[in-house]
Amino acid sequence: MLAVWMGTQADEAFSEAWHSDSASFVENGGALNIRSKVYVSPKLWYLRVNIIEAQDVRPDSRNHRPELFVKAQINNQVHKTRFCPLTANANLLWNEEFMFVAAEPFEDQLVLTIEDRVSPVKDEVLGRLALPLSVFEKRLDHKPIVHSRWFDLEKFGLGLFEDDARREMRFASRIHLRVCLEGAYHVMDEAMVYVSDTQPTSRQLWKPPVGVLELGILGAKNLVPMKARGKTDAYCVARHGQKWVRTRTVIGSFSPDWNEQYTWDVFDPCTVITIAVFDNCNLSAVGRDSRIGKIRIRLSTLQSGKVHTKSYPLLVLQPSAATGVHKMGELQLSVRFTCISYANMIHLYSEPLLPKMHYVHPFTMGEISSLRRQTIGIIAARLGRAEPPLRKEVIEYMLDGDEQLWSLRRSKANFFRIMALLSGAIGAIGWFREVCRWSKPITTVLVHVLFLILVRCPELILPTVFMYMVVIGVWRYRGRPRGPAGGRVGGQSG
Repeated sequence: MLAVWMGTQADEAFSEAWHSDSASFVENGGALNIRSKVYVSPKLWYLRVNIIEAQDVRPDSRNHRPELFVKAQINNQVHKTRFCPLTANANLLWNEEFMFVAAEPFEDQLVLTIEDRVSPVKDEVLGRLALPLSVFEKRLDHKPIVHSRWFDLEKFGLGLFEDDARREMRFASRIHLRVCLEGAYHVMDEAMVYVSDTQPTSRQLWKPPVGVLELGILGAKNLVPMKARGKTDAYCVARHGQKWVRTRTVIGSFSPDWNEQYTWDVFDPCTVITIAVFDNCNLSAVGRDSRIGKIRIRLSTLQSGKVHTKSYPLLVLQPSAATGVHKMGELQLSVRFTCISYANMIHLYSEPLLPKMHYVHPFTMGEISSLRRQTIGIIAARLGRAEPPLRKEVIEYMLDGDEQLWSLRRSKANFFRIMALLSGAIGAIGWFREVCRWSKPITTVLVHVLFLILVRCPELILPTVFMYMVVIGVWRYRGRPRGPAGGRVGGQSG
């Protein structure tokens, strides 16, 4: 029997019909792992927890000096306060603040426990409180004051009239908290240099899109064998903003053709789209998908309305020092950015990159790194539930989950970036020394004439500086990049 399907990617039957030619090559339910799919990241919130104080806390043990602290936990995110000595009236004061990451729908609870450090290896729980995240108010600005609340703690002790093996619950202590969900922050899941989205959590604060990004994933060429039997089952993953896309898996081909097209709304042109290629290792058994390579395209380098079709090298840094950077093949892409509002796009350049809350109440670098790791874990857990799942190793590679690891190559690259940043100041100092030494008499005379004019007419200093900046900007605008960096166009270097 022969079945023929004719249609486009917009049809509902596309995902089933498009992979039917490869379904016969997989077994043990592996056909579910070769389909194309569009994913959406969960809506993420920052949860601010301010642990103020506790009252009527009575340690059960009298044989040691009480060292009490509060442990706050959401799933695998754990924070602890400092140790606080117990006063005569059984009150404790901490006034410490912690940040968590939570995802909608709110399935987890905020669990608070007051514990006593009985020994270096043992903590005794004196009270416990579990609160669903949906009970906390959502703050969309830094101005509203979040009101604090008292909560009763559940204390578990031995029952007086029951069997000693059973426990009864009695309310004795209480804790003072100030908790809110922050909707004016952008929850960071990427490094700032490769950010693909800067919108705050709350959609009420979103601005209208300034353009549309269209990505055509054409195919790949000259991929290296990734499996022991000399095969490669490649698929491609692209991510921009909250939207992830995954192409179908092409079985046993070193030059797969995908020919799939996807679109994104663009809210800021100063963002990046990330595209990576993986080898599917879950067709017949469960395994980790292997990395083939990854590229990034800055939207600010795309000329509006123009289709950029290029082949990009897929490079992977091997752990072996002898191998280093290895080319795994080439990825063929077609990209077009269409601006729908030049006025809104120009207005974006007059505003900071991140929402206002990041500058009013900024995080430390340690907090940003910790929250980012927690965010990556939440996204990986949620997208891993889909069919086909977007696996944890894929999410971590796309979002640079191992960025905190030290690398000699990354250190060298950062050093050269710093030197490039300071090269202008170093060049200006060298030029000033040449002027002082009369290495170029004509230049020195002109500088002295300009200096005398500015001394005579100091009101011309600022106009002269601004004119110089405008002239330099116009001059460099002529040589601006008119397409994405890297890649080859029609077989020639782009």
